[in-house]
Amino acid sequence: MGYARQTIHRWVAAYKVGGKDALCATKASGATAKLTKKQTAWLAKTLISKNPAQLRFPFALWTREIVRELIKRRFRVTMALTSVGNLLRRLGFSVQRPLMRAYERNPEAVKRWLAVEYPEIRAQAKRVRGLIFFEDESGIRSDYHSGTTWAPRGKTPVVLRTGKRVSCNMLSAVSARGELRFMVRRGGVGAAVFIQFLKRLMHGVRHPIFLIVDGHPSHHARMTQRFIESLNGKLRLFFLPGYSPDLNPDELVWRHVKHHDIGRQLLRDAAELIPKVHASLRGLQRRPEIVRSFFTTPTTCYAGR
Repeated sequence: MGYARQTIHRWVAAYKVGGKDALCATKASGATAKLTKKQTAWLAKTLISKNPAQLRFPFALWTREIVRELIKRRFRVTMALTSVGNLLRRLGFSVQRPLMRAYERNPEAVKRWLAVEYPEIRAQAKRVRGLIFFEDESGIRSDYHSGTTWAPRGKTPVVLRTGKRVSCNMLSAVSARGELRFMVRRGGVGAAVFIQFLKRLMHGVRHPIFLIVDGHPSHHARMTQRFIESLNGKLRLFFLPGYSPDLNPDELVWRHVKHHDIGRQLLRDAAELIPKVHASLRGLQRRPEIVRSFFTTPTTCYAGR
């Protein structure tokens, strides 16, 4: 049967000591762990609580290479990249796309907004039957693209589209009820354009509007303030904490338009951009269930309650 003499002697010796049970196959023990439980616990805590830049690495994202270097620096243990990946999976880690936050963001201001300021705005709106909208602006270019496509392995596909660059700006406002108001234009967005959008937003609305915006200069302009004052309380402006776009559900409108729609369409001519953007926003306007979903993410659900 091809077994070595040494193997036969080992089996006979095992049988003499433990009988048939000693000959039963057992699960291989595997390689000995290179890190102790204490070292593994320290590694997991460090990866959760710190980023590589805090430990004087040149990058801000945890990769297998950087984790391997961290293990080598801290414990003088050398590990293969495959072993590092297996260790990270055993610790409950997975590869994820990180969310970016600005250094200038004030965590205390965000906490105050969520715990005090927005609840007060909601209470005020409820007293006067006001409508709460979140507003934002964004731009898009004709050469923007997103998404992936299937193709033979090793052969990168080529999609032909216009090489001319033209851009447009979009303004929109959304409510937790699924309402969407928008305006598309070519050129910059200043106070005059913002006021034009506000007039459209208020058209046909009988109740006061509580509009929540970011710190864009057009929102703070004197012209804008004078226009709001002239409305005698029909429109009230409130400001999100600085550098906190994740708190604004209207940001998800742009992700839908850019990444899930326009970025995957074929633009044969730059002149097609604005009509396609307008059609995309109009289609989203007819899908209130999608707009309502923008108020259900972990960072925007506070506004959907």
